[in-house]
Amino acid sequence: MAALVSNPLHEALRNALRVVEPLIEEIDGGIETPYRQFQSGTVWTGPTAKLFGDQFAQLRSRVRASEDRIVGELRAALGRTPIEVTEEEAAAIKRRYGLP
Repeated sequence: MAALVSNPLHEALRNALRVVEPLIEEIDGGIETPYRQFQSGTVWTGPTAKLFGDQFAQLRSRVRASEDRIVGELRAALGRTPIEVTEEEAAAIKRRYGLP
């Protein structure tokens, strides 16, 4: 039986999650504070403010849905990817994805 080594694709997916998750937290923080301030009703009022607030809420929801999809896809791919593969498979994965 061939010896197993770390799967470079599994490592790359793990690293992608490590990079993406803090960025998503930063985006959430960057949106959430102004969103809450706006929703307080003390920033801007009136019909135009209401329209803007509705659009802001929709965009906030779209951003959150996109974040969930991105992280979900990465986690699903990670879950489908074996942690270890043979040396031959690891070399083929590195060539296919241009991994070091």
